Amino acid sequence: MSRVQLALRVPDLAASIAFYTKLFGTGPAKLRDGYANFTIAEPPLKLVLVEGTAGEETRMDHLGVEVDTTEAVHAATLRLAEAGMATVEENDTTCCYALQDKVWVHGPGQEPWEVYVVKADAGTLAKQQGSACCADQSEETPDESTTSAAGCC
Repeated sequence: MSRVQLALRVPDLAASIAFYTKLFGTGPAKLRDGYANFTIAEPPLKLVLVEGTAGEETRMDHLGVEVDTTEAVHAATLRLAEAGMATVEENDTTCCYALQDKVWVHGPGQEPWEVYVVKADAGTLAKQQGSACCADQSEETPDESTTSAAGCC
């Protein structure tokens, strides 16, 4: 089963967790320092909350499609590349407390999209050194030809 992922950078993680718990009728599936994710059955959604800067408005961090297998990630990579899209692969990367394989593309408005599979929990390791995982988009200025990804999870 695939599901869409929406990752939000929020100014108050505790308040956001309380709000989304009420909205979707379920608590976080994973809760770590500065991070929470909800695995929502109906509608099928992976909601990721990444702690941002206090006082700023909530903003989209990135979008994604969670798939079941590494083979599905590879198939998406091939399909996207054949469609002429610039792709960036990250295999066996630790991102958002999980070991993942993924491919990144950017939409016409530079919105980052990932197609990814979670292979295993990574305990307390949030981000692998050198990974674009959970990167603050203000740190990067991607264009259509970039191979940099922003966001994760």
